[in-house]
Amino acid sequence: MKYYKKLLALGLSVVMLAGMTACGGGDDKPAASDNNNTPAASGNNSSGNDDNTSADNSDGGNTVGPAAETRTIRIGTWYDHFYDSTNESIWDDTTVSDEEFAQAHFDIVKEVEEKYNVRIEFVNLTFNGVKESINTSILAGHPDCDIYEVDLGFGIAAALNGYAVNLRELVPDADICNDQMIFAPTNIGLKDGSIYLFTAVSKEAELYNTYMLAYNKQILDDAGLEYPEDLYERGEWTWDKWREYMIQLTQDTNGDGVIDQYGYCSRWDFTVYNLLMSNGTTMASTDTETLSSPEVGEVIDFMYNMWAVDRVAKPWNSDDFDSNQNSYTDGNIAFWATAAWISDANKDIDCDFDVVWCPWPIGPNGNQETNNLRNLSSGNAYMIPTGVEDPEFVYHVFEDWANWYHGDTEFRDSNVTWWEDCAMTEENFAVMEYLGSRDQFDLWNSFGLKWDDDWVKVLNGEMTPAQFQETWKQPMQDSLDSFFK
Repeated sequence: MKYYKKLLALGLSVVMLAGMTACGGGDDKPAASDNNNTPAASGNNSSGNDDNTSADNSDGGNTVGPAAETRTIRIGTWYDHFYDSTNESIWDDTTVSDEEFAQAHFDIVKEVEEKYNVRIEFVNLTFNGVKESINTSILAGHPDCDIYEVDLGFGIAAALNGYAVNLRELVPDADICNDQMIFAPTNIGLKDGSIYLFTAVSKEAELYNTYMLAYNKQILDDAGLEYPEDLYERGEWTWDKWREYMIQLTQDTNGDGVIDQYGYCSRWDFTVYNLLMSNGTTMASTDTETLSSPEVGEVIDFMYNMWAVDRVAKPWNSDDFDSNQNSYTDGNIAFWATAAWISDANKDIDCDFDVVWCPWPIGPNGNQETNNLRNLSSGNAYMIPTGVEDPEFVYHVFEDWANWYHGDTEFRDSNVTWWEDCAMTEENFAVMEYLGSRDQFDLWNSFGLKWDDDWVKVLNGEMTPAQFQETWKQPMQDSLDSFFK
């Protein structure tokens, strides 16, 4: 792990510009199974609120006064947030582990209430309810909420179709347009500096949406194979080397003639995300599709070989989508895609084998020094909808609420316990930090293309990579044309 620690020591970690994706319940941990919305960990800041991750002085240039009459600022989301004006104590959040953190999150609500003569209220609309509310109430000119937390899968389209205010024009002197110590703009590919979507800044934000390659240490040890992280440090962890490993580790271990140990098992979308980046390419990062490019073809071809030719990937289970993500827990999968939220959900710490995280191998068109390591076009962000009464006032209230640490960024960033617990070891945590250090914007899975069945056909050998590219290059271009119109 010396390589990652060296990079991190040089300050290569950057602030993530997209937050988490859909969550279930109020435990602040993702519950993701939607293959069209790549999940990202929400983190544990002990208050249960993944968004209270800001910095610096909230009053920077803010001269907005209190409302003449008490106003309720409603934030529409799809899971339970803590804390708002409806909470009576820090213990309303039953997951509290750090009382000091929780108290700071709780106290800022009262401060904002008194300063602005407002009430703060998070409204759990459910995931589909957020989309419905945006599509109906904003279009009607009377948004249900003053702020929405949106999944980028639909949030980007909503923003670019006029459903969100441009903060660059609305609050040009605010933190988000200058120091970006409290809020940071979400990169949605715009070149004119407009800011429609935004997220809170924090140490945790550097860890969101990181997807590591994990391996079963016992399986590699039994085979006498060198650890991938050591190969990576020497620049030798490549697709070819990984293919050799997966072929060797796919075995009939009990001699009954049936393969019972596989080199790989994971969701196809997680695999695509990371192979694209490891091969230094994208499908949809500009207004011209690159799905049909040779570099993307190499990605699809590699997956085709894994599942349909070498058969080193466990056969795709169309009847149980999540099983493709979680089969590794049986102890017979050598490699899989993981994230903090997956480790937490499956209680990796209790597995009867050691789980080790490593970077993804480098593809034939990739470069270890320049490859991006995390895709930021999935996740979530906030937006202030068009039609909200006095949106400048709403922004400043929300900015002050987000600055629960009163500019003390050391305090803000001092608790990443949940992430550390998910990582299980310092070495795994260092890999997660490393993968958060270089970000990529690629919209390929944000358009809602109905191509899941064809991806599975590629894995099953029923469609060639070239056929897949030919079939979907025009729909991808049409989506980009609509997106960037």
